[in-house]
Amino acid sequence: MPHPLTRRLLSRRRLLIGAGLMLLAPVALADGPWQRLEAASELLGGTTPATEGLVLELPHVSEDGSAVPLTVSFDGSLADDDRLSEIHLFATGNPSPEIASFSLGPAAGLPEISTRVRLNETQQVIAIARTQQGETFATAREVRITVSGCLMRGDDQGPEPLANPRVSLPERFTAGVPGEVRTLISHPMETGLREGSDGETLPRHIIERFTVTLDGEIAFAADLHQSVSANPYLRFHLAPQEDAELVIEWQDDSGESARHEARLSVG
Repeated sequence: MPHPLTRRLLSRRRLLIGAGLMLLAPVALADGPWQRLEAASELLGGTTPATEGLVLELPHVSEDGSAVPLTVSFDGSLADDDRLSEIHLFATGNPSPEIASFSLGPAAGLPEISTRVRLNETQQVIAIARTQQGETFATAREVRITVSGCLMRGDDQGPEPLANPRVSLPERFTAGVPGEVRTLISHPMETGLREGSDGETLPRHIIERFTVTLDGEIAFAADLHQSVSANPYLRFHLAPQEDAELVIEWQDDSGESARHEARLSVG
């Protein structure tokens, strides 16, 4: 039988180990690739993000890195007077890590966004979200890429940039209930890294800004970067409270823009 002093020493050791694990647990939960990527770390500004609530959906393996489907959403709980106001996406292995930043106004309704992204190699994709009251969330997913999406050749004679804006809307919204909106527009989203058919590097040419307004108020907006796929696709939600004039605008880095207008019916 162990000596009483031995039993006390063992018990004290177990308590110390247990306390150490409790201290380490929050650090382990907070640790992630967002701490090691400068652009993401700067965005967090020293805050420790919650690692539950933000959901990032991507395929585990993609044979085509030029158009990887991505959905980011939020299923966590917030205070009644708080809401998610921004979501940022990063790719740790791309030449420029920023993918897109989304701003969600009160009329956005549901924090769920889908798009398609370029990934250069097998890497981590990071999502960071912030609420109106400053609470932060982070998550990451690894994606294995077979063929790089940043340098692969493409069709240099594609459709005219900003041509054919397409928008899918519900025929009628229910007041305050999120309705799905889908948009697609022709644009090469040239990264400035890819070679054309003549072997020369094609100049950077991307859509930089996407805005959605209801009666002049911004409901949803996006700053896009080189890591968004050609012919940008965006799926998001709107929850108007009453009939409203919808304006959707795409603006690229050459100063050109495209616009779609519609009247939303709410019943």
